[in-house]
Amino acid sequence: MSDAATRLDYLSETVRLLYPGPGSPRAYTLLPHAAVPRRLAPRRWWHLWSPVVVPGAGSITAHLSEVFDRPVETVLHVRPARRANRKPILEVRSGGRPLAFVKIGDSARARELITSETAALRRLAGLGLRTVTPPAVLHHGDWRGLAVLALSPLPVRRRRVPRPLLFAAVKEIARTGGPSPAWHGDFAPWNVCPAPDGRLLVWDWERYEVGVPYGFDAVHHFFQRALRRMDPPAAARACVARAARELAPLGLSGATARQTALRYLIALADRHATDGHTPLGPPESWLNPAVDHEELLT
Repeated sequence: MSDAATRLDYLSETVRLLYPGPGSPRAYTLLPHAAVPRRLAPRRWWHLWSPVVVPGAGSITAHLSEVFDRPVETVLHVRPARRANRKPILEVRSGGRPLAFVKIGDSARARELITSETAALRRLAGLGLRTVTPPAVLHHGDWRGLAVLALSPLPVRRRRVPRPLLFAAVKEIARTGGPSPAWHGDFAPWNVCPAPDGRLLVWDWERYEVGVPYGFDAVHHFFQRALRRMDPPAAARACVARAARELAPLGLSGATARQTALRYLIALADRHATDGHTPLGPPESWLNPAVDHEELLT
């Protein structure tokens, strides 16, 4: 099945979930178009494609209008369906301006991740971070048996992150764990962005965790960038081979950096196994070649 067909199937399921009706109909449009569906947005007069009509009353949009005590419009992001942590994502606008991003927990795993992110962000909000800017929790509740998490929008500008800022953020996130390092958990290029004030915007804190080896975030960032240029086995080997260089700004020795990279790869494989999802293929195809010839981890 093509990516567009997969997205459309998942979209149909999501629309039935979030706009169950009955209620007054509202016209939306698939953007940029049905062959490449990315967003389901309120219809405007200049939209060229056929409208998608969904109920308005009794919908998630009506619920969010009550949450924010004002009329809102929602744009539904049409997500890829083949993801372990997939969930509906809504952009909420009021008066033509961004108001919030909303995650919907529509499965047991999605609800668990939303609960984890809510706890992480509330913890971070009280720490007075100087380098990292996470979103703020605006609302966390339930609607029709679904978990609803509304987060403040961040002023995202897609730009490469300077290395000094990247490592300053890694260090600050690790310090949030106090005596036990913490990591963001998905410190990937698509989850970070330089802010106009010189800080680093960081979102998607679902995997935040305390008590991991120092440097996991930096290794994850390198590995995810490597996966854009090479297959998983090569990226995993590069992760280990380049560990000393990549983690040097954190003050780790070459041996410690290499061990950190190995532990990270094993932890990632364990995460995929827990999620029941193998986006990189079976571990024996990408993990084993990177760790088989290394010394036994202590």
